[in-house]
Amino acid sequence: MMALRILMVEDDAMLGPLVAGALVEEGYEVLLVPDGPAALDILRSTAAIDVVFSDVSMPNGISGIELLEHVDRLQPQARCIIASGYAKVQLPPLPPRAVFLPKPYRIPQLVAALAS
Repeated sequence: MMALRILMVEDDAMLGPLVAGALVEEGYEVLLVPDGPAALDILRSTAAIDVVFSDVSMPNGISGIELLEHVDRLQPQARCIIASGYAKVQLPPLPPRAVFLPKPYRIPQLVAALAS
C-alpha cells in the first residue's frame, strides 16, 4: 500500500516540522509548506495529493478556507482537514467535505482524521 501524500500547510516554524516528523514516523509522506501561495504551487504541480491539512489562519493572503476552494478545483480527489484554535461556530462556513480538527490537537487525533 502506498503511503498517503499529505500537503501540510503550517506557518508555525516549530509546530510544522514537529507534526510533519510525527506523521512521517506514522508512515505518511508529508510535503510541508509555510503558507497558501506555496501550497498552491504544489497543488498546481503534477504530483497528486491525497490529503491537504491546513490551519484556517494563514499568512500571505490565502486563508486555509480559501486554499480549500483551490483544492476543489486543482486536486478534487484530495481530502481536506482544516485546523483552528477557534471553535467551528466562530469560523466562516467550511467547505462541506472539510474535516474540522480543533487546536490544540494531539497526533493520534490527526492520525484518526487522516484515517477517516
